[in-house]
Amino acid sequence: MPNPFTNHKNSVYAKNGVVATSEGLAAQAGLEILKKGGNAVDAAVATAAALTVVEPCSNGIGSDNFAIVYFNEKLYGLNSSGYSSRNINIEAVKSKGFDKMPRQGLIPITVPGTPKGWARLIERFGNLSLIEVLTPAIDLARNGFALSETVGWYFDKAIKYYQENNKTSEFNHFFDVFTKNGTRYSPGDIFQSEDLARTLEEIGLTDSDSFYKGALAEKIVEFMEKYGGFIDKTDLAEYDCEFVEPIRVNYHGYNICEIPPNGQGITALMALNLLKKDHPTERTEYTIHKQIEAIKIAFSDTLKYVTDPKFMKMNPDFLLSDEYIAMREKDLTDTAQNQEPIEYLKSGTVYLSTADKDGNMVSFIQSNYMGFGSGIVIDGTGISMQNRGHTFSLDPTHHNRLEPRKRTYHTIIPGFIMKDGLAIGPFGVMGGFMQPQGHLQVIMNMIDFNMDPQTALDAPRFRWDESLNVALEDTFEAEFVQSLKKRGHMIKSESRGSSFGRGQVILKQGNHYLAGTETRCDGHIAYY
Repeated sequence: MPNPFTNHKNSVYAKNGVVATSEGLAAQAGLEILKKGGNAVDAAVATAAALTVVEPCSNGIGSDNFAIVYFNEKLYGLNSSGYSSRNINIEAVKSKGFDKMPRQGLIPITVPGTPKGWARLIERFGNLSLIEVLTPAIDLARNGFALSETVGWYFDKAIKYYQENNKTSEFNHFFDVFTKNGTRYSPGDIFQSEDLARTLEEIGLTDSDSFYKGALAEKIVEFMEKYGGFIDKTDLAEYDCEFVEPIRVNYHGYNICEIPPNGQGITALMALNLLKKDHPTERTEYTIHKQIEAIKIAFSDTLKYVTDPKFMKMNPDFLLSDEYIAMREKDLTDTAQNQEPIEYLKSGTVYLSTADKDGNMVSFIQSNYMGFGSGIVIDGTGISMQNRGHTFSLDPTHHNRLEPRKRTYHTIIPGFIMKDGLAIGPFGVMGGFMQPQGHLQVIMNMIDFNMDPQTALDAPRFRWDESLNVALEDTFEAEFVQSLKKRGHMIKSESRGSSFGRGQVILKQGNHYLAGTETRCDGHIAYY
């Protein structure tokens, strides 16, 4: 199958409203809602719901989401990530023969926050009802659509892995929904699911209550009891998402905003803080070296300390403080280093953006984890359950250790740019631990190197993996590669693709918007 990650685009100008995301049908769903009188929030939820249908290999109804909403000239954050069951703990998992959290199956499933997040956003900000907003997604699921090239490529790749590894009976319903009687889907194949359509209708008509307290909740609990899962009726009924105050740093005159922990957006802000004393005007190998080192420093601390803020022993504000910068900037040297976390006690997917004619804007991200997630689909619903609990540690001394009713370190992060109290616009780069790295690179591309949104997204990216290991897209100039090697980085070249993240950007410019979309997938911008 050919590599689909080869497209090139130009930034798009839009007068009234715009939706940017990774799939054309989902972007069109959001635009349809804008044209029916919905605002940017309505359009964001419509797009997110459509993405659970047209890109199920990245997100689903049983996933989590986060949002940053600029509405009526004020910024809001939404954390709709779910917690672990009240019934799970380290001992219970180890008693099943695991010495670390498994990647698939019932154990890593946490309570999904996505349906509640949709409902709360519409309840607080929407012009339309939830069922109106979900109707485009319902129609796509019921009537079917042709899988795009990128989604079809990932469908095939992911299902092959699941078929090879998930052979016990609890996985049967997954294959009933996401294969054609065991045959893998390919690009161009028609995918439809009446189960998904009915479930989306049930969520829309009940403002998500069915998922947590009604008929859908009963099906989830029945499945868990049948196959030995941990989530119970009370876990679902007591769950709610929460509105939070975005965290931010000032980088060269712009406030870069992220959702606070348990998300990893703070990682990007920490790296920007470490680099803000510099004022580079062009993208040199030395600038990239410093970006890599700043990201490594930030990750060394967030991977140790960041978890559910109710359980964090470190105040997240410290990681964005001048004191932290003073402690860490000495580690930002001219050569590659193995960065270690500080000892604090001696001193931390699919993405879419929308905008409407009234200036409201949304940065929204939603994801299972590791493709389709846990490999568990609830019988008769089409609900693909996430595996976010995989990031919990079974080390009882770890800050992100598994505990009951705890939200784990979360990889998905929306971003937003403000300046002088005014909204500049939403941005995001999805893709596991690539996300804060993508945020850092795209922000610096626009602010420091004066790139428009599309150019900023298209520019070659690096991805720090671990230790001194760094992957570079094969579109980097050869002299950059050699210079970084001389500084001690262990460089490998990889084909340009979505392993380096998939992003969207919308910027407000006077009386219009300027938008860019990801060319490492089937990125699409719908506007009017």
